[in-house]
Amino acid sequence: MLLQVPLVAGTVNNGSYCISSGMIVNDWTAFCGSDTTDAELSVIESVFKPNKAQPSMIVDKMRNLLIDSCTTNSDQF
Repeated sequence: MLLQVPLVAGTVNNGSYCISSGMIVNDWTAFCGSDTTDAELSVIESVFKPNKAQPSMIVDKMRNLLIDSCTTNSDQF
């Protein structure tokens, strides 16, 4: 296993042919394209297990600030 992540074949974003249109994963969450199916999400969750890791209080604050700034900035457009 490379980087302690199991190797699994699968698709993301409903098998999109576009390179780099798939997903971003870190220790506690995963972001996927809007066309990602339930089966694809299930494979992603089984491999990366983003729900097992709990973000710390600092990460929660940072995430809330980011969401607040994004929603505030979107109101300006």
